[in-house]
Amino acid sequence: MESFFLFKSLFVLVIFAITLAVGAYSTYAERKVAAFLQDRIGPDRAGPFGILQPLADGLKFIMKEEIIPDVSNKFLFVLGPCIAMLTALMAGVVVPWGHTLVIDGTEYSLQITDINIGILYIFGVVSIGVYGIMIGGWASNNKFSLLGAIRASAQMISYEIAMGLSIIAFVMMTGTLSLGEITTMQAGGAGSHWNFWNVVYQPLGFVIFLTCAFAECNRTPFDLPECETELVGGYHTEYSSMKLGFYLFAEYINMFISSAVISTLYFGGYNFPFMNDLGLSHNTVTVLGSLALFAKIIFFIFFFMWIRWTVPRFRYDQLMNLGWKGLLPLSIANVLITGLVMIWKEF
Repeated sequence: MESFFLFKSLFVLVIFAITLAVGAYSTYAERKVAAFLQDRIGPDRAGPFGILQPLADGLKFIMKEEIIPDVSNKFLFVLGPCIAMLTALMAGVVVPWGHTLVIDGTEYSLQITDINIGILYIFGVVSIGVYGIMIGGWASNNKFSLLGAIRASAQMISYEIAMGLSIIAFVMMTGTLSLGEITTMQAGGAGSHWNFWNVVYQPLGFVIFLTCAFAECNRTPFDLPECETELVGGYHTEYSSMKLGFYLFAEYINMFISSAVISTLYFGGYNFPFMNDLGLSHNTVTVLGSLALFAKIIFFIFFFMWIRWTVPRFRYDQLMNLGWKGLLPLSIANVLITGLVMIWKEF
């Protein structure tokens, strides 16, 4: 029991460090991808090829002057970015980052916790995250911040419904809310009735979920809450120093966790083709599986960035029309189609 708690504690610290590192270097990757797509060089001063740029940016945020407006609600002004950062970090605890490791004859799972309502947990944490934006926008006592916060809350409500319905169809198909069980089902091989990744069975659900993930992360073309051309900086207009850094950092961590969830639900998680036919040791296959999962995550992070620098921002009415008149009917149709297919298979 003592070794189990020791392993879990170390694993929590490792995932925490990886999450922070990926969030930090996603800012570097964002600028490099933008530079590549725009035929520029990008960051190249801080270290070789600008590789130390995230450290320079972090130091800059720490050294900047801390400003709290006199007219703001000071407690809530500080609480807002704390909630945004905390909820971003909490979502990753139910993601299976790998299969199992065997150490001294004891098997350890590379998942912090495998609760049987893992998907609902992620939805709950994501829903709390918008409170950080709402509180920060309202507490700033700035009209632009408040408008950005209102936009964020309306956007979350509009797209979480379609995302939830896409997951209902997904749960109808898999019969479980556990991310660990969903990943195991996509492994194939003996004892499993799934021979393909879930994206093959739920292509429409995947497109809906991916689109809603962009809206949930406030990424272009759904970055209306922080629309610079209209709202200066949106809900974090009045923020400076590390409080602003927390808001910006939380967005990249949310993008990382969203990519991990998409990879787990629809693209097999840590499973990869022919993993059971390699003839390698159990621990070696587990490590290769974790590397495969992170390769999928990196691809989706790149996809988030690619879309940002190629697709223009929607108008607010277009954002609402897509959510209520586009994605919502499609997600309802996806639930009905999934139900009809399941009934047809029974016969």
